[in-house]
Amino acid sequence: MPELEASYVVPLRRDRDPAGPELAAYLGELAGLAEVVVVDGSPGPVWRAHHDAFGDRVAHLRPDPGLAFRNGKVNGVLTGLAAAGHEAVVLADDDVRYDPAALRRLVGLLEEADLVRPQNYFAPLPWHARLDTARTLLNRVAGGDFPGTLGVRRSLVLGAGGYDGDVLFENLELLRTVRAAGGTVLTPLDLYVRRLPPDTGHFLGQRVRQAYDELARPARLAASLALLPGAAALAARRRWWPLAAAAGLAVAAAETGRRRAGGRAVFPASSSLLAPVWLLERGASSWLAVHARLFRGGAAYAGGRLRRAATPQRVLRARLAGRERRR
Repeated sequence: MPELEASYVVPLRRDRDPAGPELAAYLGELAGLAEVVVVDGSPGPVWRAHHDAFGDRVAHLRPDPGLAFRNGKVNGVLTGLAAAGHEAVVLADDDVRYDPAALRRLVGLLEEADLVRPQNYFAPLPWHARLDTARTLLNRVAGGDFPGTLGVRRSLVLGAGGYDGDVLFENLELLRTVRAAGGTVLTPLDLYVRRLPPDTGHFLGQRVRQAYDELARPARLAASLALLPGAAALAARRRWWPLAAAAGLAVAAAETGRRRAGGRAVFPASSSLLAPVWLLERGASSWLAVHARLFRGGAAYAGGRLRRAATPQRVLRARLAGRERRR
């Protein structure tokens, strides 16, 4: 019998190679703490390999065939929520690694909130994880990061009719849906959960896609689009001091994020120094994201294109209000 009255839901898909034995071992250990549900959209041979590896301590399911969202991760999440046996549900990508203390704390926080957004950190730290950590540090001073895991109260999400799975930025869509349904959100900056870094090729392939997410937050997108033209204009006029000052401010902001809530224990100082590099990369990727929206039909995703990043908060409020009136 698991220790916690909670369900741990993992949406999973591997097209060719099955997940390695480390994931199966992790989920097996986690099954002593919480109910573990893996919703696996992998093709048949890979699915069967996963089924054999996970064993009978993990509920291993296929996505509900009645769900046909273009973002397959949402199909997995909603299937897992429907199958979960507990009100407190931890949603986690397959590269997230909770320790028992972090999982217990997250489940405890779901007694006072409807959605809990913990803080991921990468370990180990190849060069691209150090660079991407600069994004995390800047987000820690701008409202919080979006991790690969969330805690939710099952009844609120299902009571809202789930959330839209035809968008790219599915974590933001879920968070906005919870808020539109009247739910409360907590972002504990000191609730650290380890995440395994992607390989270099996957990281590079995600640059435009992650920038595309900001189409759902126009003010951030506008700021990102201004970075390269602004830097180029200053450089053309040989105004090096303003450029140096801007880089220094970026480093200082990232270091502020690193020092918040004990972050120095998990975030390297080198990531603060890389903040200007990350901002320039995001500026370039943002222009490519706008090009994808205007001329290519949206961001590339799973062999297709997703046009929308996320639904505006006001639209979700109106949609859920209409749902309540129809009841």
